[in-house]
Amino acid sequence: MIGSSPPPARPDAAEPRIPRRARVHSCRVASRCTHQRHVTVAATSGATRSPARLSQRRAREMEQQQRDGDGGAAEADIERLPADLLAHVLSLLPTFRDLSMAGGVSRRWRRAVERSLASRRRLSFAGQRTGDDTAARLVRAAVNLRDLDICWGCQITDEGLIKISSADCVGNLTSISLWGLAGITDKGVVQLVSRAYSLQHLNIGGTFITDESLNAVANSCTNLKSIILWSCRHVTEAGLVALVNKCRRLECINVGGMRVPPESFVGLLSISPALRIRSIPQILNAGLQVS
Repeated sequence: MIGSSPPPARPDAAEPRIPRRARVHSCRVASRCTHQRHVTVAATSGATRSPARLSQRRAREMEQQQRDGDGGAAEADIERLPADLLAHVLSLLPTFRDLSMAGGVSRRWRRAVERSLASRRRLSFAGQRTGDDTAARLVRAAVNLRDLDICWGCQITDEGLIKISSADCVGNLTSISLWGLAGITDKGVVQLVSRAYSLQHLNIGGTFITDESLNAVANSCTNLKSIILWSCRHVTEAGLVALVNKCRRLECINVGGMRVPPESFVGLLSISPALRIRSIPQILNAGLQVS
């Protein structure tokens, strides 16, 4: 009919609806594409705007690579050194701490450290938490050792001293310091000094030794020139007399902090008039030779 409104569209003639899952996927794809395009444009724009900045960055990267390459080359060079030459280089290290760190690099370096000890005449573990096995191994490697310092800070026991006593260098040692080792007794000290025939200077102050150790020193170390017995509170007058009687070259003895009565030192001076007795302010009025 003319002038009438068109008939309503049929339901089956409407546009097909897009599933919700498909719409979400399409949005995600579009977002990714847009983000990638923005990133590409920004990178291109940045490269266009600041070439100097990129050049500086590239230069830093090349410099870092060169440093890494040089370090690797240096490391490769030192690894190619002959064993004797590497041992000589390590022998120039001044402290035991440096030697210990070098020995931890590799097995080859550990062997080189032990070989470098063969030329050392002095070895000190002072202040290091060195145990029995480590100390004994290093002392055995130091075949030309003359001065051994195993004092405070070390975790050395009688077992360690017994192991050290079997080293070839012990018979040639002229100086031994066991200062402040709380873990040692007569058992370890006697074993060590009984083989130290060339000993001239001994420091066993701050330990718990008794007359038994002094008797071992008197019998084995006849070349002894000085001994420090500071705060050895278990040593008696009998041990001191035995020491001075047999060590006829003894020049100086430090007896500070001991429990020996001052008048006992009169007998020591009657045996050796030239003996210098140190750190005994309690007997300054007794007319004894002190310093």
